[in-house]
Parts: sequence; C-alpha cells; structure tokens
Amino acid sequence: MESRAKAAGHAIHPMLIVFPLGLLATAVIFDIIYLASYRDGFAIASAYMIAAGVIGGVVAGFFGFLDYLRVPRRSRARRIGALHGGGNVLVLALFAASWALRLRADNWEPSPAALGCSFAGVVVALFTAWLGGELVERLGIGVDRNADVNAPSSLRHKQVYPSHG
Repeated sequence: MESRAKAAGHAIHPMLIVFPLGLLATAVIFDIIYLASYRDGFAIASAYMIAAGVIGGVVAGFFGFLDYLRVPRRSRARRIGALHGGGNVLVLALFAASWALRLRADNWEPSPAALGCSFAGVVVALFTAWLGGELVERLGIGVDRNADVNAPSSLRHKQVYPSHG
C-alpha cells in the first residue's frame, strides 16, 4: 500500500511526525530540568513546545489518517493502524491537558497533574511510535505497493523478506 499524500515522491505523514515527537519529548526534558532547577524559563519553554507539538501532531495526524483510509480492511496493518492513530489521539489529548493546566498557572508553572499528563503522554508516544515503525518497516505501509499487510509481528519473527546475499 503506497501513501496517497506525497510531496516530491515521499509520504507526507512520516516527514511531519518528527516535529511533534521532537517538540513533545523536549518539553518533557525541559520539565525534568525545571524540576531539578526551578528556573521558570524551562517551564515556559516546555509550555510553548507543548503547544507547537500538539498543533504539529494534529497536522501530521491528518495525513496519517489519509494513509490509514487506504489500508485494506480486516488486515493486521489496519488493526495496528487503528491502535497507532487512536494512541496518538490520546498522546495529543494528554499533552493538550498538560498545556491547559499550565495556562492557568503563574509563569506556566506545571502542576503535578500537568507533569503527570506530559509524562504519561511521552510513554504512550513511545508505544505509538513503535507501532508506526511496525507499520512502515515491517508491513511496508505507505512505502511499498506490494506491502504484506498481514506480516507477523517483529517481536515474534526476525525476518519477513528473504535475504539477498
């Protein structure tokens, strides 16, 4: 299954996901630095990164959804794609909640609830990123017209394609 949404011959969704993932992960790192130093600048930077990461995630998710619509029904890839997309909606909701909680605070100071949302969001994002890798690298979704949309999990089988060597 080849991606429908392309720019210069490459699928758009995988090009865009690096921005929200990087921004949201860096926001968590800045939260940890804030907790260690209590310097307001890190809390403020984290809040801005969360806002940009959530916006970028919505844009990337739109293109991911367009790709998902082309995945064959009743396939392993479709099930993984639904879990990947739904999990990423949860990631964005957790980070949006963290941002909203910070919005009410002085100097964007993160409350324990805001930090909990961000930390939970990054854990879920690690899982959904792995699922995205499974879709692209194991199942060939978005990159290979002859993708094996029912290939076994990479956790159970070492190789899907025969070696050429």
